[in-house]
Amino acid sequence: MTTKTFKELNLAEKVYRAVEAQNYEIPTPIQAETIPHLLEGRDLIGCAQTGTGKTAAFALPILDRLAKNRVKAGPRSARVLVLTPTRELAAQVSESFRTYGKFLGLSHCLVFGGVGQGPQVKTLRHGVDILIATPGRLLDLMRQGHLKLNTIEVFVLDEADRMLDMGFIPDIKKVIAELPKKRQALLFSATMAPQIRQLATTLLDNPVSITVAPQETTAANIDERVHFVDEKKKRDLLSEVLSKPDVDRALVFTRTKSGANRLAKHLGHKANAIHGNKSQNARLSALKDFRTGRCRVLVATDVASRGIDVSGITHVINYDLPREPESYVHRIGRTARAGASGVAISFCSVSEKIHLRDIERLIKRAVPKCEDHSFHSASIARAGVQSGRELPYSGRQRRGAKGRRGKVPYARAKSSAGKHSRPSGRS
Repeated sequence: MTTKTFKELNLAEKVYRAVEAQNYEIPTPIQAETIPHLLEGRDLIGCAQTGTGKTAAFALPILDRLAKNRVKAGPRSARVLVLTPTRELAAQVSESFRTYGKFLGLSHCLVFGGVGQGPQVKTLRHGVDILIATPGRLLDLMRQGHLKLNTIEVFVLDEADRMLDMGFIPDIKKVIAELPKKRQALLFSATMAPQIRQLATTLLDNPVSITVAPQETTAANIDERVHFVDEKKKRDLLSEVLSKPDVDRALVFTRTKSGANRLAKHLGHKANAIHGNKSQNARLSALKDFRTGRCRVLVATDVASRGIDVSGITHVINYDLPREPESYVHRIGRTARAGASGVAISFCSVSEKIHLRDIERLIKRAVPKCEDHSFHSASIARAGVQSGRELPYSGRQRRGAKGRRGKVPYARAKSSAGKHSRPSGRS
């Protein structure tokens, strides 16, 4: 029988009280399918996009376990280890554990690079219940003797495909080698590349497999649009879009770090930029301002597309279309979270028509075209894509051009997204 409410999950009283305090009643699909298995102690492999509530899907049963078995962690050790690819995601996972474990009095430690290790070492010295870390700093502390993993009861590998993209798989294997053989292990990934499946076989013991929301789909409650615009007029178009009264909080994606800086400077005090070259303090400050509403526009590179979870993002704007079509799905997934609706607007210049074509092939439908803006370019809208180049179209193809103009037939994409009142999972 499918679980219909959090109350039916029989979570520890203090864990359920924290969920109830957030006014959450109905689990998301991945939470409903995952939590019962994890409460039984099963290993699990979960294929789910960000925005599906997957962080709460593993945080709640872990907190239930810790609540029902109060054992103090020894010095320089931990009971739970959650490994994430980025500092931002680590911070968000930590926040999720604190939110749902606020009545339990558990000890936490957040470990990542880019900041001094002194406070982290001091916290670990006494041992912690929950350790959330990125691979590099975790291994550094282990090599220095500040941490041992032989008491880990639950290990979570989050965003495994992102770990693969960032080259962390060798580091992850070193971490796994230090874990005790008897432990519960969970692996979550938006996609299941062969390398991820191979890693899962070494980490997991007879795991249950849960798949929710295939990676190539986008949420049904996102209003997607593409604006055809000359590259030189993108800034003016962005200013026009941001001036609309319904734009409350906007996440704007650029292709390059320098582009993000220039655009944020152009927008002035109402915008901040976040990317890999920013210091950790600057990144955390920008996120805090965005999360609290002090800054209504955050300009980011793809470092933010799968690591940032800020509630209330009304608009995602692809100032530059991503070259990897999968990034489009991850980017626009920053809005319309936890059952809310959102808008995703993509600017497309003539040089980006090929990227739009690849995106539409991935999601298996055309992104609706919008001409209702001051900078619409009819010539770019009509331009075809051929041999990786965009050709202006004036009623006939240029000499030597053959075939169709790269049109993608319209089709409705299926989505497993539904309306739920539940934790966003901060994932």
